[in-house]
Amino acid sequence: MGKNYIDIEDDQGRALRYRKHVNGRGLIAHGAKVHPKAVIEAGAYVEPGARVGAGATVIRGAWVEPDAVVGENAYIDAHAHLGEGAAIGDGAHIGVRTDIGAGALIARGARIGDDETVAAGLRIATDRRGLWLAA
Repeated sequence: MGKNYIDIEDDQGRALRYRKHVNGRGLIAHGAKVHPKAVIEAGAYVEPGARVGAGATVIRGAWVEPDAVVGENAYIDAHAHLGEGAAIGDGAHIGVRTDIGAGALIARGARIGDDETVAAGLRIATDRRGLWLAA
């Protein structure tokens, strides 16, 4: 049986250890907390200090930076990027190649479309069609 972790060197030359998540085989850094019922697909990264709730899905190529929070049943689509300290509410949907800035807050149930950019620190809620509202 192969090893269940991988070591990757960061920009400062330090080795970071990532384990493969049981649901999807995505890479979870030491210090991140991912619920066992979340799905982290192969090719997705969850960095130290990040948290991912039960039933959440993080698709291949997505990157969850340190201290970001992904709520229960949230969906982070392919190649999306969640900045440091960003918070994604329960049941929210983040589209393909969408960039959520550091410290941004996405409300529960919000839908952010594909190829969107949410600026750092912005608070976003949406209606059912995905139109942005003041949060």
